[in-house]
Amino acid sequence: MSMNPKLSVSTFILLLLLTFLLIPSHSSSSDEESDDDLEQLLAVDEQSQEDRPQHQQSEAETVSKAQRIVLELTGDNAKRVVDGNEFVLVLGYAPWCARSADLMPRFSEAATGLKEIGSSVLMAKIDGDRYGKVASELEIKGFPTLLLFVNGTSQPYSGGFSAEDIVIWVQKKTGSAIITVNTLDEAQIFLNKYHTFVVGLFHKFEGSEYNEFVKAAKSDNEIQFVETSDNDVAKLLFPHLKTNTVFIGLVKPEAEKYTAYDGPYKMEKLLEFLGNNKFPLITRLTESNTVWVYSSPVKLQVMLFSKADVFQNLAQSLEDLARKFKSKLMFIYVDITNENLAMPFLTLFGIDHANKTVVAAFDNNLNSKYLLESDPSPSSIEDFCSGLADGTVSRYYRSEPVPDNENASIVTVVGKTFNELVLHSPENVLLEVHTPWCVNCEAMSKQVLKLAKHFKGYENLVFARIDASVNEHGKLQVDDFPTILLYKSGEKEKPLKLSTKLSAKDMAVFINEELKPKEGSARDEL
Repeated sequence: MSMNPKLSVSTFILLLLLTFLLIPSHSSSSDEESDDDLEQLLAVDEQSQEDRPQHQQSEAETVSKAQRIVLELTGDNAKRVVDGNEFVLVLGYAPWCARSADLMPRFSEAATGLKEIGSSVLMAKIDGDRYGKVASELEIKGFPTLLLFVNGTSQPYSGGFSAEDIVIWVQKKTGSAIITVNTLDEAQIFLNKYHTFVVGLFHKFEGSEYNEFVKAAKSDNEIQFVETSDNDVAKLLFPHLKTNTVFIGLVKPEAEKYTAYDGPYKMEKLLEFLGNNKFPLITRLTESNTVWVYSSPVKLQVMLFSKADVFQNLAQSLEDLARKFKSKLMFIYVDITNENLAMPFLTLFGIDHANKTVVAAFDNNLNSKYLLESDPSPSSIEDFCSGLADGTVSRYYRSEPVPDNENASIVTVVGKTFNELVLHSPENVLLEVHTPWCVNCEAMSKQVLKLAKHFKGYENLVFARIDASVNEHGKLQVDDFPTILLYKSGEKEKPLKLSTKLSAKDMAVFINEELKPKEGSARDEL
């Protein structure tokens, strides 16, 4: 029997998103290459850079400088480095991995940022393809992988993938979770470095309200927290500040830039506030932020698949909708020209070509999906979103076109005809559920065809089949293929599952026994 890889919508999407982040390791090359001394690998010719005027340093030179701060691990030094330092953040990469190449400059930039703030974390990288044995010992199982080693013990990285995200996560795990800013100059320096942050105004860094702020800062792994006791500093960080008392606010670099917190000063409520407000009004999905998007507490997510120019035309109306349905719907934009990103989602709706704008939605709590089937426009999208929010939009189930079943010995059922031909049919229905990739389905189809010929003319018994790879229905939940189901007249809500290990004769006996009270005669001789 071929097991079914078809999973719930939410599980499938999570696995899909994880594939954007991790490419499995498939090589374990020789680890027998020597390295220079640790001090030489870490050396950066900072004096020569400082002597040169800042405007003469190109972006490439800046990146090169950042990369030289990162230690290259080999078979000779990896264990010594990991065990001999309190904190080591290791990037496992492969030269052929495109995602590793994308992450590398951000990792190097983060190394520079951490060095500038005096972090004690050692940033290191290892070519897991070249030093496969050592990478495996470090528990690097795919590329790219980030691991934080604390006194030689690893813990997985769970932050974002921009340089700022990496710096914030590392600081929270290894240093102070909160940055204290006392002056306007310090505030300006902070603003130059951080684009998303939580600001807290406390005239004294003590008391129950402040303690809850600290606990939230330590519990959150994504957003930088900053504290001040100076009103002018707080107003520079949060220009919309309208109070001189205790205040907490969230700052983001987008349309909804300033959001004040107005709930109770409890860690759980603060974290809930951040979860509901940390995302932009419209989140642009990329290969590097997919898991972050999936982690949103707003599980009903509207996705616009379009080209950039179409998105720009719809952006303002989508932002308005995001404000209207805040905490109910999350809005996501996917560049449809990036087929590697868009098509895995679109195929869930039977869309094989990324050539037109699509508006769809996923409810990751109910494992359901929805599709706007009319042409996308500001008004049609608003109606669609309103229906999603109040639960009046019907779930979407994939279906092939309705086939011609005239004179067919075995009726072909599709998603659109499942109700009519199976659930609402007054007849008994023996349904074969199959897929094209199923190893054993072809043999079972021949057996069902034999049964159909044997029972030809049998009153109130219909033989049918459905391709589950392209047809769905809420009442058809199948875990493996092939599956044979007998829907008895008057008992359609509880179909009987036949063992696929039965012979054709045994199936005929089973069918006769089940239908005998209503149908009478026994026909089990094949």
